[in-house]
Parts: sequence; C-alpha cells; structure tokens
Amino acid sequence: MRYDLVIFDNDGVLVDSEPISNRLLAGYLTELGHPTSYEESLRDYMGGAMHRVHDLVLERTGRRLPENFDDVFHGRVFAAFERELEPVPGAVGVLEKLAADGVAYCVASSGSHERIRVGHRKAGLDRWFDDGRIFSSQDVGRGKPAPDLFLHAAGRMGVAPERCAVIEDSPLGVQAAVAAGMDVYGFTAMTTAAKLAGATRLFADMGELADLLAG
Repeated sequence: MRYDLVIFDNDGVLVDSEPISNRLLAGYLTELGHPTSYEESLRDYMGGAMHRVHDLVLERTGRRLPENFDDVFHGRVFAAFERELEPVPGAVGVLEKLAADGVAYCVASSGSHERIRVGHRKAGLDRWFDDGRIFSSQDVGRGKPAPDLFLHAAGRMGVAPERCAVIEDSPLGVQAAVAAGMDVYGFTAMTTAAKLAGATRLFADMGELADLLAG
C-alpha cells in the first residue's frame, strides 16, 4: 500500500445517505419558502457542513433559517436512515482489506458525530470505527472545502498529509483534500467525473478502490 492512512468521507462513500438526506433537505427548504429541487440540493450542499446551508440561504434571500432547523432536519434524516440506509456496495470489502493489511484508516465527515454514528450503526459499519477513527466538521472551525478537517484527522492519526489518501464523492471534499496536500480518489457513483476533475484518480466502483490504493 502506497499510503499510511486512508481517510474516508462518510456520506455517499461509506453509507448510501446522499439521496436520502438531499431529498429531505430539498423538501424542508421548500417547505420553509426556499424552493429547492433535489438536483439543486446536491449541487449546492452535497459534501458540506450544515453551516453552508444556513450561509447560502442567508446570502441568497437575506432570511435566516429557523433556530431549530438543524434539529428538525436531523430528526427527519435519522428516521429515514432507520428505514432506508444501507452501506455503499463494496465499502465493507475495502475496510476488510485495509484491516487485513494493517493500513490505518478513519472517517472525516462534514456530518455531526451523531449523524456518523447513527448511519454506521444502521448500515452495520460501527464495528469498523471506534471513537479514535471518527472525525467530524464539529471538531474544527471550518468545514470543507477548507482543508482543516482532513489535516485534523491526519494529525490525530499521526500521519503526514503527503502519506494520506482521501476518498471523496463531492467537489467540496475534493477541494479540501487538495488544499490539505493529500492525494484524493474521486468516487463518481453520484457525481460526474467533470465535477471531481481535481482528484488524483477517479473511480466508479467501490470494489475497485483497494487495488487502486495498492497500485
């Protein structure tokens, strides 16, 4: 393996949550008088922390979202996760391969710690990630596309940025990894290759990733 640490984004990379959460986000914003389609939610918010939603709505409309917006939204998301969430096909196999080869890995997500844990538990990935392997945008001042979260994860795991590979599926995440000085593998299952053009490598099947990382 050419890397000492593999850093996974969570939503859309480990758990198949992006269709669920963006459908609900678009619906909730529309309810509140900010008409948003599913496609627009993916374009504007996929890969970003919740503050990005607040910031963009305020910037575009001059109106703030309700104080309980995050709580209501996450309540809806967690309920949907219980009904629908599955691991991304191939993700378990990659984790098994990394563990068998003794390669360090972790998750660095724009989502909250609670969201990460709820998703992992429902998708059956919780056994792969103890507290020391989970990093959230809650842990840093700036979320993606700033490099802070990836640099924080690498620092806590004791690995230099240039020895890290990041697995991402959003333009914001790719930008963050590049800014952190890390190689980034862009997962194109939900995002077009053109939108992830800054990635070191692109791949469409999670089952291919272990071989790509080893190559």
